[in-house]
Amino acid sequence: MEVRDPVSAPDVDGVPRRTTRRFPLFTRDTARPEGGGRAASGAAPAPARQWPTLAVLGTVGLGLLLTAFDLFRIGTLLVGVALLGGAVLRWLLPGVGMLAVRSRFTDIATYGMLGTAIVLLALMVQPNPWLEIPFLKDTLHFTVSG
Repeated sequence: MEVRDPVSAPDVDGVPRRTTRRFPLFTRDTARPEGGGRAASGAAPAPARQWPTLAVLGTVGLGLLLTAFDLFRIGTLLVGVALLGGAVLRWLLPGVGMLAVRSRFTDIATYGMLGTAIVLLALMVQPNPWLEIPFLKDTLHFTVSG
């Protein structure tokens, strides 16, 4: 086989063909998300290969369990922290297994925004909020009374 230039690759029949960086008009397969490979080697058992996903899901499960046992604020804080931890893992690790759903940026932004929102809401839950933001109370009273 003879390669004509550095950007040519063999097609289905083995004939070198110039490839392009443009997306094809019709996609035939779904690309794996960046970082969607195994988090451990293929020789490791299945749970060890998906440890980032299991860590996030385990923390979320513990938070939901605490919420079920009437520790609402701590449980929801744990759920939010788990999502923030997922964002950090997605940012730092080259391969995170099934924790990679879309592109790295989209996953980090999604996990980060949802985790931040859940943590803030858990801190502001009534009665006796741990975090009070004055303009939110004024906004609520303005929208309800006006």
